Amino acid sequence: MKYTSQSILDAALRQSAVDAGCEKEDFLRGTPVVVDSRANPGARRYLELPFDCHLISYGNNVVASVSEECRELVSAYLRRFPAEHCFETPNLHVLNDALEEKGLRVCFMAEYFLPDLDWLRPLNCSLPVRILGPEDFGPLYRPEWSNALCEKRRELDVLGLGAYDGETLAGFAACSADCGGMWQIGVDVLPAYRRRGIAAALTSRLALEILARGKVPFYCAAWSNVKSVRNAVKSGFRPAWVELTAKPAAYVEKLNREQ
Repeated sequence: MKYTSQSILDAALRQSAVDAGCEKEDFLRGTPVVVDSRANPGARRYLELPFDCHLISYGNNVVASVSEECRELVSAYLRRFPAEHCFETPNLHVLNDALEEKGLRVCFMAEYFLPDLDWLRPLNCSLPVRILGPEDFGPLYRPEWSNALCEKRRELDVLGLGAYDGETLAGFAACSADCGGMWQIGVDVLPAYRRRGIAAALTSRLALEILARGKVPFYCAAWSNVKSVRNAVKSGFRPAWVELTAKPAAYVEKLNREQ
């Protein structure tokens, strides 16, 4: 399949619509959209549906996928603030305060990137690169490769590229088949090999390998992870949408204890 920038964006919009339980056109409206969240076998595998409160924006508006209990408070929040401020403080405190009355707290916030075909190209790597598959991943489920691979969802890890210094794996990018048409890229580089362009080389090349297999690559980073965002941009990716997810307060506290 030959992709265009528009068809890549359309694929992401369709998937977000499946995840949220709305229509893809809802993300292009000029006003907020609030829908009931429900389980869907076509949603990204790592999402825990139904949501209590999940906000998505492609820049035009905010689509909220919510439980019945949270519908009114989320609707009021979206009516009160413009879309571009709904994902940031100080406005976000208003949402979090209302959620806490329901035993919930803001938990996950992330920015998602899609490849820009005008900029995506195979970047040079200072080390030899090898294509890796699931049969190679077994010994790589270790902390240093935890962005590239996911121990809890091994069955989704489908393709990788490794940069080798002799027999030492210095950098590793891999992707997970998180949904039917889109594969998510994660990348790690050992500390001694950083700032040499290895991450961007692996990310850009893996994105092209994914497109060649008829899937859309996407990349996720926390807003504050400047290194990861820089890698996305250098690799030929551009910001496409943002998401915010609320979770039970006990879940948030558990995550904080574990970290």
